[in-house]
Formats: sequence, structure tokens, C-alpha cells
Amino acid sequence: MTKKILITGATDGIGLETAKRLHSQGHTLLLHGRSPEKLAAVERQLTDGDGAGLIDTYVADLSRLAEVRKLAETISQAHDQLDVIINNAGVLKAPDTVTRDGLDVRFAVNTVAPYMLTQSLLPMLAPAARVVNLSSAAQSPVELDALRGKTRFMDDMAAYAQSKLALTMWTKAMANAYTSGDRVFVAVNPGSLLGSKMVKEGFGIAGKSLSIGADVLARAALSDEFANASGRYFDNDQGHFGSPHADALNARKCEAVVEVIEELIASLFN
Repeated sequence: MTKKILITGATDGIGLETAKRLHSQGHTLLLHGRSPEKLAAVERQLTDGDGAGLIDTYVADLSRLAEVRKLAETISQAHDQLDVIINNAGVLKAPDTVTRDGLDVRFAVNTVAPYMLTQSLLPMLAPAARVVNLSSAAQSPVELDALRGKTRFMDDMAAYAQSKLALTMWTKAMANAYTSGDRVFVAVNPGSLLGSKMVKEGFGIAGKSLSIGADVLARAALSDEFANASGRYFDNDQGHFGSPHADALNARKCEAVVEVIEELIASLFN
């Protein structure tokens, strides 16, 4: 049975490889990217391939939360239901690390934007829908003032690691909040040092095959292996479900992260 799947950051890296795989299986894809040109090129590439799935494309800069809200509205107007959200888009380095909203760009793109997008699209998620969040082996305790944009980072990896733990923490909190039905909220480390642009920028190496990450994301989106995994963390470096950073297992700390994210959103839009 084919699904309707939203993938953010689908124009390169793991997102693109995952899109190729899911499109070849005939699923309908909602592909997000920041560049209209790259999105158009990806659509042509997939359409010219063997896949039979339909493709819909959406342009938004996830560092700008007004565009995240508009993206959610546009998707909601165009579609009645979604089966899977893959929050793949992420950033490690950027020329300007402070966004227009006054946030660190890593927290904006890696943490707040996917939370905001997911919350906005919850009403249209199918009963057995899945939300797959791209976590990382890099996780470190979240400074709430850094999440608020009040602390500035000098180190890119420190900001990235905090943003990815914050993502993992809100995944757990959302799973705890939506226990009725069989919706799944799962965080996935797709594999360390895969050959993405981010790894090349951050570590100066080619990295391992992106198919490693695409394979686990496709499984998380569709396989029975993840059907009862809501709130869990899959560590693809280990090849199985495991434990994230201890803070992501602390319900109080997870709720504190969600409260700050909600405060940020409210301060910008209310």
C-alpha cells in the first residue's frame, strides 16, 4: 500500500537518497527544499527514473519560522492527509549563525522548525502515521538559554549537538503526549559520518555511503519494525534501538525543552 510522505531537506544528502528509494517504491512524495532550482532538478531526476509515485514540491527556508508556518499552511491546503513526516533537514555550519528571529540557526532549523511543522500538521496525520526525526550520535545537554537565542555559540559542533538532543527530547515528549492511537514519533541516528554535505563541511572527509542512512529512514517510515516504537531512539551506528543521551529519558527535562520551544513560537506569532 502506497503512502503519502513529506521529506524536508530533500534536495541533497540523506534526504535525496531517501526520496529516490521511496519514489522507486511508488509512494507519493512531498519534497521540501530551500532552493527552487534544486527542487526542480530533483523532481526531474525522480520523474525521469523508474518510480511511479507522484511528486509535490515545496520551497521554504526553515531558519525563518514564518516560512515554516507558511509551509505547513500550504501543505494543509493541498492535501487532506499525511502518512509520514521525515524531518530530515539540518544544518551544522552557516555564514551567519543568528537567524532573523534571533535564534541560533542550528536550533532554529534542527529543533524548532521541525517541532513547529509537525505540530501544525498533526491534524492531518493518518491514524497510523509516523513522524521520523533525524537525530545524531552527537548529543549534548541543552542549555535552555541557548535554545532561546540568549547564548551565542563559538563552536559549531557544540550548537549542533545540543540542537540534536533537543530534537530527540521533543520527540520523546510528543510521544508521551500522544499515547492514544497508533501514531509513531521516533528519533533516528541515521549513522555517523555519512557522506553528506554537512559531514564534508564539518569533518573534511568524504564519508560513508548515504544509502546507510536512506535505508534506515525508509524502514522507520514504513516497516513493521518501527510500528510500536513511539518514543524510542534508533541508533543506526549500533543497528538497533538504544538509549539516547540520558536527558532524553528524563520526562521533566524533555517537557522543559518543549516549553521553551512553545514560548519561542508564541512570542513570534501571538
